Amino acid sequence: MRLSRYFLPVLKENPAEAQIVSHRLMLRAGMIKQSSAGIYSWLPLGYKVLRKVEEIVHQEQERVGHIPMLMPTLQSADLWKESGRYDAYGPEMLRIRDRQDRDMLFGPTNEEMITDIFRSHVGSYKDLPLTLYHIQWKFRDEIRPRFGVMRGREFLMKDGYNFDLTKEDALHAYNRHLVSYLRTYERMGLQAIPMRADSGPIGGDDTHEFLVLAETGESEVFYDSEITDLTFGDREIDPSDHDACRAVLDEFTSRYARTDETHDPELFAKVPEERQRTARGIEVGQIFYFGTKYSDAMNAKVQGPDGKQVPVHMGSHGIGVSRLLGAIIEASHDDKGIIWPEGVTPFHAGIVNLKQGDDEADAACEALYSSLKALGLDPLYDDRKGGAGMKFATMDLIGLPWRITVGPRGLKNGVVELTSRRTGESEELPPEQAVEKLARIYAGIV
Repeated sequence: MRLSRYFLPVLKENPAEAQIVSHRLMLRAGMIKQSSAGIYSWLPLGYKVLRKVEEIVHQEQERVGHIPMLMPTLQSADLWKESGRYDAYGPEMLRIRDRQDRDMLFGPTNEEMITDIFRSHVGSYKDLPLTLYHIQWKFRDEIRPRFGVMRGREFLMKDGYNFDLTKEDALHAYNRHLVSYLRTYERMGLQAIPMRADSGPIGGDDTHEFLVLAETGESEVFYDSEITDLTFGDREIDPSDHDACRAVLDEFTSRYARTDETHDPELFAKVPEERQRTARGIEVGQIFYFGTKYSDAMNAKVQGPDGKQVPVHMGSHGIGVSRLLGAIIEASHDDKGIIWPEGVTPFHAGIVNLKQGDDEADAACEALYSSLKALGLDPLYDDRKGGAGMKFATMDLIGLPWRITVGPRGLKNGVVELTSRRTGESEELPPEQAVEKLARIYAGIV
C-alpha cells in the first residue's frame, strides 16, 4: 500500500474524550471513529489489525480441532426464557420486539442458541466430543461505556462451546482451551495470565480469566510473581492428550493468581512476601465449565453407551477479539505512539522516502516495495510529498515494527537505514540485505 492512496486520518492532538492510552492512540492513529457511545467504526488501519487478531484466533482454534461456524446476532427471547436467563441477565441485554411483536434480543453471548443447535442435530454419544465456535459482533448495553474498545457496547468476540459425555471429558476440553489460549496470546506478543475468576451470569464453578497486566486495567489482581516467568513458547501439545493438557493447566494455575472478586487474603499470605504482587489487569478472555446447567434446562441429551439418555456436559470459552487491540496497545506503546508486535502489525514494514521526486530515491523505494511484496510481506510506502519529520512521526504513531529509510545520501554509499520501532536502534544495510533481514524476522509469522 502507498500512503498517498491510503485512508489514514491521523490526528495531531490528543482527543479530549480519550482517557487511556489505547483509546487515545487508536483515535490519533486513525484506527477507529466513534459512532455513538461505546460503538465505533473500524477504519482501514484498525480493521487491518482486527483481521490479523481474528485470523490468529481462528488458526489456534482450528489447530486443536474446534469447528468454526456463525450464529445470528439477533436471537429469539424464547430460548433465553427456556434456560431461565432472560430475566436474570440484567439491563446489559438489549431487548427488542419485531413487527410481529415477538420478543428478541441482541445477543450478548450464545449458550442458549448453540445448545438448541446441538439438541436439534446430535443424539448419540458417538458424535462426541464436539466443540463449535464462532467470531461474531455482540452487544452489551454498558451503563457507562468508556476506554474506547476496552469497554464498548458493541464488540467482536470469539465464543466457543464444548459438548462432552462426561465431566472428565468436559474438563479436558477446559484444559485444551487453556492451552489454545496461551498460544493465541503469545502469538500476539502478549502475556495473558490465567487467573481464578468469578463466573458471573454465565454460571459454573470452574472458570479462569486471562488478564494482561496494565496500569489502566479495570480489575485489581493479586498474584505470585513467579507466574510472570512462565511462557508457553513453541512447545507442541497433542490436543487429545488429557495428561499433557492437564500438565499445562497445572503449570500455569498452580501459583496464586486471582482477580479481586475471588481474592483470598489467607491463601495469598502463604505466597512468599517477596513474590506477592498487586496490580491492575485487562481481561482478554475467559473459559468456563458449567456442567449440565444448560443441557438440563434445555433438554440437550444424548444416548449413552448403555442406551440411556443423559444430559451433556458443557463449557464456554470466550476471547475479546476487538478488546485485544486495546490490550496490545496498553502493553506495547511509548510516548511517540503504538509499537505493534510482529504477529499483529497492520503492515510488516514502513518505507520512508526522504526525497520524493528524486529519481534514484524513488527507484530504490519502488524496488524495496516490490521485493518485500514478492516475499509475501505487506509494506506501507510513504510516498507523500513532505518532510522527514512528518513521515517519521506518522510511522512512529501507527507503530509499524520496522522502518526502512531511503535517502540520496545513503544511496550514494549503497545503503538504506533499517530501524526497529521497539528499540529505536538503526543499522545501515544494502537494500537487498535489509529485505533479507525482514524476511528472516517474519519467517514463521507470515
